[in-house]
Amino acid sequence: MVERREISQWFVKITAYAEELLKGLETLAGGWPDAVRIMQQNWIGRSQGVEIQFKVGEEDLTVFTTRPDTLIGATYVAVAAEHPFAQQVAATNQQVADFIEECSKTGTAEADLETMEKLGMATGLKAIHPITGEALPVWVANFVLMSYGSGAVMSVPAHDQRDFEFAQKYGLPIKQVIIPVDGQPAEKLEAAFVEKGVLINSGQFSGLTSLKAFVAIAEYLEERGRGQRQVNYRLRDWGVSRQRYWGCPIPMIECPDCGTVPVPEAELPVRLPEEVKMTQTGSPLKRDANFYQVKCPQCGKDAQRETDTFDTFVESSWYYARYASPDCNTAMLDERVHYWLPVDQYIGGIEHAILHLLYARFFHRLMRDEGLVKGDEPFSRLLTQGMVLKDGAKMSKSKGNTVDPQELIDEYGADTVRLFIMFASPPEQSLEWSDSGVEGAFRFLKRLWKQVVTQIERPAQAFNSDKLNNEERALRRQVHETIAKVSDDIGRRYTFNTAIAAMMELLNGLSRAKDRPQTRAVIREGLEAVVVMLSPIVPFMTQVLWQALGHSGLVLDAAWPQVDKSALERDELKMVVQVNGKLRGHITVPVEADKQTIETMALNEPNVQRFTAGKTVKKVIVVPKKLVNVVVA
Repeated sequence: MVERREISQWFVKITAYAEELLKGLETLAGGWPDAVRIMQQNWIGRSQGVEIQFKVGEEDLTVFTTRPDTLIGATYVAVAAEHPFAQQVAATNQQVADFIEECSKTGTAEADLETMEKLGMATGLKAIHPITGEALPVWVANFVLMSYGSGAVMSVPAHDQRDFEFAQKYGLPIKQVIIPVDGQPAEKLEAAFVEKGVLINSGQFSGLTSLKAFVAIAEYLEERGRGQRQVNYRLRDWGVSRQRYWGCPIPMIECPDCGTVPVPEAELPVRLPEEVKMTQTGSPLKRDANFYQVKCPQCGKDAQRETDTFDTFVESSWYYARYASPDCNTAMLDERVHYWLPVDQYIGGIEHAILHLLYARFFHRLMRDEGLVKGDEPFSRLLTQGMVLKDGAKMSKSKGNTVDPQELIDEYGADTVRLFIMFASPPEQSLEWSDSGVEGAFRFLKRLWKQVVTQIERPAQAFNSDKLNNEERALRRQVHETIAKVSDDIGRRYTFNTAIAAMMELLNGLSRAKDRPQTRAVIREGLEAVVVMLSPIVPFMTQVLWQALGHSGLVLDAAWPQVDKSALERDELKMVVQVNGKLRGHITVPVEADKQTIETMALNEPNVQRFTAGKTVKKVIVVPKKLVNVVVA
């Protein structure tokens, strides 16, 4: 059974930064995953609409709507159980009071509101429509929450599906005021028409499009003092109170005379007592008089320290900055943060997209406004890694589908396990665990070991690029193309799986090469490049291989291989040949071949001739360095 209770809570006013947090997402494009930015954008939930005043007796009832074009279609008003009007009626109406009591036992999460049965009860109050003057019934409904907006909504059954179902259930009027452009009113609505369109049954506003009606109705209400345009946010202030022992104490003191007083700066930080008894339920801080009994910092009278502690997200919202000045004991941060921040690359699960990452962006702005840090954003780039799955489900102890890494390390070594994890999928996607995949990674490392051992047993050969034959030049081209790809995949794109795949392909090429003097030199260059590029993923084995290749020191300290652009140059290139847009063959042409030469070679390709025999060649289209398309009648 869920029961809602009102308790004293502390909130941080994150809503004051809602617009800035929303606009800041634009600056993160390219550095942050689109999915995370969209999730935060939706969570902040900016909506532009109109705040409208309905008259209930002598008082105003305020509602907010993003669809003022549907205003004249409103047939009732719904308020939250905690709304003052509902409470007022409940004082003299036992049925309403009982209904409100039932509402207090339901959840308030959005998912709960979406799935639960929509229930309501008429209060007997009437709300006067600000345009038509109609008296609309006021209902208390379980799907309206006091914590969202004003705790009241205007209900337009013809143009909101929830309102439509509620109206049908309780026999409330349904008035259609929007139809599709060039459409006709439905004889009977089977469901709410929720799209924008053209107004009908709306008096002087009939015939206007929804967009024009938004402005016209807003101006009408503003001129008469019955409404005003406003921007609202779905984002709510951050509730940071936690009734538990662990966590940072909220540094506030409650004085009977002075009210709420902050703990003086000289007494910060407030430290948790260490001698506590955890045998009872609830926070032991509430039972520790030595902790909560204090003197008021302003008047000196007896006062009480706040016993709530901060939500742990408060600490995780700025820990990254503290890393830049960990030994500073006179302030939160010192000037070293200006050198280190913002964080160049941040890594975490996408499950933190809303709470942690949004709170960190907010907290960074708080610290900026206090002069502690510079810049608006804490993390320049974000990588959200996926989860590890087994048999299609997330690994968890409760499901009994975990894999003990120690057993794999004992059998294959830590390098193999690490290589498999990096190779199994892109880091942002979930990884499906595979025992055969681990074995495959182990086989690759054994082949690399064997290749290095074979190479060092052969006589060394000095490298001379002028003496390379075509096969050796092609092999060296592959070496440097791999260096270029791996450097980009690891250094910029963080696609470790494709980087590993490229090194596997290069190792295949090196192992197939013939044993000739200059070939040995190219193979050694390639193997050394692979060992260095693989070292961030496979540090132990590559260190041994690095020393076996004749080097001293740590492979992790070795210079990263550089691309020799001259090695990438080609004398020939391979081009696709199409006939009427369909692939029919390939040709290898000199790099400097002119258009006529390429056309001739394409038309002489045996398979192309088979598909052009007996047909008229209308034209030949050459896309330089890529393809040739032969168009035949």
